[in-house]
Amino acid sequence: MFDTLSDRLGGVFDKLKGRGALREQDVRDAMREVRIALLEADVALPVARRFIDAVTEKAIGQDVLRSVTPGQMVIKIVHDELVETLGGMEVEGLRLDAKPPVVIMMVGLQGSGKTTTTAKLAKLIRERHGKKALMASLDVNRPAAQEQLAVLGTQVDVATLPIITGQQPVDIARRAMESARLQNFDVLLLDTAGRLHVDDALMAEMKAVASVSAPNEVLLVVDSLTGQDAVNVAQSFSGEVPLTGVVLTRMDGDARGGAALSMRAVTGKPIKFAGTGEKLDAIEPFRPGSVADRILGMGDVVSLVERAAATIKEADAEKMARNLEKGKFDLEDLAMQLKQMRNMGGLGMLAGMMPGMKKAKAAMANSGMDDKVLVHMEAIISSMTAKERANPDLMNAKRKKRVAAGSGTDVQTVNKVLKMHQEMARAMKQIKKMGGLKGLAAMFGGGGMGGSGPMGGMAGLGGMGGGAGGLPGLGGPGGGLPGLGGPPRIKK
Repeated sequence: MFDTLSDRLGGVFDKLKGRGALREQDVRDAMREVRIALLEADVALPVARRFIDAVTEKAIGQDVLRSVTPGQMVIKIVHDELVETLGGMEVEGLRLDAKPPVVIMMVGLQGSGKTTTTAKLAKLIRERHGKKALMASLDVNRPAAQEQLAVLGTQVDVATLPIITGQQPVDIARRAMESARLQNFDVLLLDTAGRLHVDDALMAEMKAVASVSAPNEVLLVVDSLTGQDAVNVAQSFSGEVPLTGVVLTRMDGDARGGAALSMRAVTGKPIKFAGTGEKLDAIEPFRPGSVADRILGMGDVVSLVERAAATIKEADAEKMARNLEKGKFDLEDLAMQLKQMRNMGGLGMLAGMMPGMKKAKAAMANSGMDDKVLVHMEAIISSMTAKERANPDLMNAKRKKRVAAGSGTDVQTVNKVLKMHQEMARAMKQIKKMGGLKGLAAMFGGGGMGGSGPMGGMAGLGGMGGGAGGLPGLGGPGGGLPGLGGPPRIKK
């Protein structure tokens, strides 16, 4: 997400930070490069121009140029301006506190991911807000569109309006409203029809549906990969339909970021959610502050903690917390950590969210390392007996050969996994000496790592703060996963 833009800006700011003092011309030269980076990221020209003017005006002030760390001051100004461009620090979620049924109308062009996004939102509303939701497909043009929503409804455990062949969108909307009232649904999501492009017929249909359903939210779903075209579509819809927000899909594949950076400034409508993958739980509230952090390579700890809370089972977290207090860490615990890392999005996703891990993420990509590494490591541990997992000291040469054959790897890779476990086990003992989780939490001001909370299960990854090579705590310095020496060798 935003990788290309982030890399370009990172290069510009590395030059600024490398200077002891800054002249006004240095700032202007840097802003010229930032402007080019924004335009190459497909940011709308007026937005890029306004952004650069605002940053330059603040950055050439005497307080900045005469400060002890002028480069850092300029980066902070850019960060604050990014946040402002993206919509400010406030996160704008769904307005669900109105009289039920709260109607959410989903609009957008064909192929933008509207139907899948409807199901994702319904799942989020049910799981995070505890609301009873009903979905209704008003798309009578696209073949099997209504059936697709019904299938998705089954997958996310959300009710869908029964299909009546031949019924038109406005009539379906009326029937959906009546069903939602009679069956006491809290939220009604209307998945409207799309077109290949904005036309009069589409807009007339949207207005007619809005008039009979009086939606509390009208969310425009746009594909972020279309860049400036997404912004143009948003402008077209906002002029015809009373939009309340935007959902950007395929944000996980958007290396440029032009749509996100332009949308709020051009349309005046907040980006409320970002689709981050194909899975039905791959949707996140859009946080301008977190997005600005990620663009500038500062990580996204808030989203990381939320993802951990959603994917790490409470029982596993409590077990890990108990083991931490005892200073115990066996191969079963390591296998649990590896599985949790995969569930949270894999190595690349985690490295991108951790502050200061941008270089580690790049090293992983350059070494050809991917999430198959985690799968192979899990296979090695799974090929051991229960006694071996509980007591890794049993692993002699004969046992290692058997495990290597069973996992399709080699003895060298088995040794690397065992070494990784030893280093993490030593880290657990150090945590015990510091007073366990409570002592560790006290060192960090009482936050983050205490108790058996959702991040408890990730504590075995060791310190995440430094190292140019990979994920510190998973071995020594070097590229990829330190201590693992790159991807494991797989026998053919």
